[in-house]
Amino acid sequence: MPWENNKSEMEDPKSELKIPTMAQMAAEGKEPELLFWVGCAGSFDERAQKITRDICKILQHVGISYAVLGTEESCTGDPAKRAGNEFLFQMQAMTNIEVLNAYAVKKIVTGCPHCFNTIKNEYPGLGGSYEVIHHTQLIQQLIDEGKLKAEGGESFKGKKITFHDPCYLGRANNVYEAPRAALEMLDAELVEMKRCKSNGLCCGAGGAQMFKEPEKGNKEINAERIEDAINANAQIVASACPFCMTMLSDGVKLKEKEQAIQVLDVAELTVRANGL
Repeated sequence: MPWENNKSEMEDPKSELKIPTMAQMAAEGKEPELLFWVGCAGSFDERAQKITRDICKILQHVGISYAVLGTEESCTGDPAKRAGNEFLFQMQAMTNIEVLNAYAVKKIVTGCPHCFNTIKNEYPGLGGSYEVIHHTQLIQQLIDEGKLKAEGGESFKGKKITFHDPCYLGRANNVYEAPRAALEMLDAELVEMKRCKSNGLCCGAGGAQMFKEPEKGNKEINAERIEDAINANAQIVASACPFCMTMLSDGVKLKEKEQAIQVLDVAELTVRANGL
């Protein structure tokens, strides 16, 4: 687990959110509608924890019965697999599948495209078959059902927002429209970067690159990506991946554009617009 800390840190005792674990619900004889797979970044990275809380706020607001695994959740094995350690990946995957199957989990929502891709596409071959959706897909569904509306919260009128396509959401799984549909709910102008959708530029973190020093070159990839956002005159770069969030935020700092450009997750924008 890249962000391996004391697992007790996964649960915030100060949080106003009362988030049940699968173990607690099982002890009460209850079965949640879906499991929220938090992921390593969402559990331990301070910036990504804010996105985790906002996804929980959305789930609670619309009344979806959900639970997390808490300390029973471990890394999906994505970084190990991308770095070439198939043995470690299969060990991590089998451990998770054993836990998920023990709880008879059927539907999973993830806050991370890497977790989404791995559980959706690579776990079935190891005995773990589930319905897996990304949080932007869930938000789009809730908007379509009329359960989420941009009312009572922050207005984004006059703002230009661009969406950065995460590689493992877009090219790997062909999910392009759900996050954009979620952003269209906002009273803002959605602008596209020149490189977007299937031609989108990677933030530079995928393939376990996040956890190694950059190789020699002329420019940092995330600085190049933020230049795309600057050229699109975007004031907000919408993200849907904790890896992209880190890289894009660092790119904004590299270009010294902290006062001009914000990087926010689709879940954060949704929560702000709905006043949650």
